[in-house]
Amino acid sequence: MEKTTLIFVGIVACLASVASATSGIATFYTSYVPSACFGSTPQGNMIAAAGDALWNNGAVCGKTFTVTCTGPRNPVPHPCTGKSVTVKIVDHCPGCPSTIDLSREAFANIANPVAGIINIYYTQNWSSLEMQRRTDDV
Repeated sequence: MEKTTLIFVGIVACLASVASATSGIATFYTSYVPSACFGSTPQGNMIAAAGDALWNNGAVCGKTFTVTCTGPRNPVPHPCTGKSVTVKIVDHCPGCPSTIDLSREAFANIANPVAGIINIYYTQNWSSLEMQRRTDDV
């Protein structure tokens, strides 16, 4: 019985995550420090800068997002690799044409860097504490 319940909860969670995906645009950058969120402290390569629409006065600093390429925004045919990548927001990209400006390494995981700009779906990954807070607010 417990195994069936666990499988059901897993399926519902997956469906909820797909249903809550937001469409956007991704580009990439190559200079990672200093950053608006962490100054001169490096945060690795699976990182991103938030565009103005996502930035929210820095409220997304340190949050993680799963990003999936959904197609081209320019003539580069079939840029997507079919993979998703999880990135940590470490910086702000004011005035960027993109929702999320990925590190070059993160971008290369989900698309051919030659494309330069792609359509994406992204979802925020909620920690267990954030999930509890969201549940308490309902």
